[in-house]
Amino acid sequence: MTEPKPTTVEVRLPSRLGYEKVAMHTAASVAQLMGFRQDRIDDLKTAVAEACINAIEHGNHLNESRTVGVTLSSVSDGLEVKVIDSGFGLDHVPPPPDIDQKMHGEQDPRGMGIFLIQSLVDEAEWVTGTDGNNSYVRLVIRLDHAA
Repeated sequence: MTEPKPTTVEVRLPSRLGYEKVAMHTAASVAQLMGFRQDRIDDLKTAVAEACINAIEHGNHLNESRTVGVTLSSVSDGLEVKVIDSGFGLDHVPPPPDIDQKMHGEQDPRGMGIFLIQSLVDEAEWVTGTDGNNSYVRLVIRLDHAA
């Protein structure tokens, strides 16, 4: 059996909340075509939506003149997703949240997105773009035929 030809799909979204759903459904369609199990597709959808919301809110500051780029590329053992914004990127990845403190109001209830993304994919990397522009998060979810 021959190795399938690598595929790349690109989507550009306005920096408007709600459009993360376009990226989420596009990622799900690509993953389904690649043969991902439904539970992994669900993980991917959530991670991509969170990454897009972060790009819209924090990277592009809800500035509708800026777009969010989403690139989905098949790799030998899975799917790589890049969510690109016009922001300066993260200077550090925050530590995991303390769920008990959040539940007791001792920590802001928001701020779970990065932790959630890291929990749902096999690799997550935040990259600062040149001159503080075109920063992105790179997500990799592996195709696992077993289960």
